[in-house]
Amino acid sequence: MRSRARVLVVGVGGLGCPAALTLARAGVGTLGLCDDDEVDVTNLHRQILFTDADVGAHKITAAARALGGIAPAVRIEEHRARLLPSNAVELVRRYDLVVEGSDNFATKFLAADACAIAKTPIVHAAAVRWHGTALAVGPAGGPCYRCLFEDLPEGDAPNCAEAGVVGPMVGVVGALQADLALAMLDGEDVAGTLVTFDGKTDIVRRRRLSPRATCALCGTRSIGRIDHIEEARYYGPQL
Repeated sequence: MRSRARVLVVGVGGLGCPAALTLARAGVGTLGLCDDDEVDVTNLHRQILFTDADVGAHKITAAARALGGIAPAVRIEEHRARLLPSNAVELVRRYDLVVEGSDNFATKFLAADACAIAKTPIVHAAAVRWHGTALAVGPAGGPCYRCLFEDLPEGDAPNCAEAGVVGPMVGVVGALQADLALAMLDGEDVAGTLVTFDGKTDIVRRRRLSPRATCALCGTRSIGRIDHIEEARYYGPQL
């Protein structure tokens, strides 16, 4: 039942805000919110849980207050910290599902790896400029995030703040992400589903992916831990 479901939202920004709002209105019982950032005035056009009065406040505090007013029956668990190799597996194990909408590759790969180790399903989402994607990964693993993107990109990869993103894009992609999350909570077989959205043509495409046999996470399973020995992988391949 959705009322008993526990969902962790990693990244309460342009994607996490609409996803969390949709999940709360859909009757999810407990929402965990994980972020270490503050509300910035330049992000208000796409982070729909926040207002001018929230500028400078911790995102988790402002989001919990907004969600509590909209869906008072939902229990909010606040994690005012960044997802790190030292806390990721323990944290995701406490939830039935993870919704990941962070704005950097390091956190995306960390969330993917932690969920695979903990056998916790996860729905990833990303949006840059006019393009957005959402990917559902089941508790058994593949196809997974690393089946699409093997590892952190070489050099610096721009996030949405640097490359730009159209405000309404993140709302649509966040809703698509929440739709996949709710389908998984309802027991539907959507694992391996990739949804893409083209904001210029308003075209949404859904396809089922196949696992990659050489994937280090769900194929060869050479990634078996994310603690102190391997934490450098989450700060870029050059470290």
